[in-house]
Amino acid sequence: MDAPGSLPRLPHRSQVPSYLSGDVETDQVTCQQTSEVFEGERALTEDNNELGRFELSGIPPAPRGVPKIEVSLDIDANGILNVSAKDQSTGRTSTITITNDKGRLSKANIDRMVAEAERYKEEDEKQRQKISARNSLENYAYNVKQSIEDPNVENKLSSADLEAVKSKVQEVIDWLDKNLQADKEQFEEREKDLQKVCSPIMAKFYEQQ
Repeated sequence: MDAPGSLPRLPHRSQVPSYLSGDVETDQVTCQQTSEVFEGERALTEDNNELGRFELSGIPPAPRGVPKIEVSLDIDANGILNVSAKDQSTGRTSTITITNDKGRLSKANIDRMVAEAERYKEEDEKQRQKISARNSLENYAYNVKQSIEDPNVENKLSSADLEAVKSKVQEVIDWLDKNLQADKEQFEEREKDLQKVCSPIMAKFYEQQ
């Protein structure tokens, strides 16, 4: 599946029937979550076969990361795949059913994609590591941003500390918007740089509690 966060994934040659679920977070204030379902072994969704997409609407607007969506993958003995997304705060659910004759790859194409995945294994691993580093930086920046926007935190930080954190977090968010294709080391260096500013200030706040 392609959606923000860490998503459930059924490995190639999984036994059937199989069931897998996991929680994901929305990446922005939103009332709607669009999810795409892919078949393949590659690190990037663009290198895999899209099986379908569906929307979960009616999610109450909330800060990034607050809405929790439970995503479930259920494949039965006949190879029919049901993918569902459930908003845990409202109970709203959306489901897509994918049958063997609906956009699925032939055995020959599956064999080809498996061979490609093996051929590009090292490259794909680098992509996964880069994506992980980017997500780590993004999550850290937005977690700090949400923390300092909490009145219980904001009102207890000195104006100098608050401005230092706000300024640094916004600098990183702006940089991320313009550098989504930066390499792993750049994301990691930015996170270390952000932590150098934010960690001592936030630690000082928690020590006062």
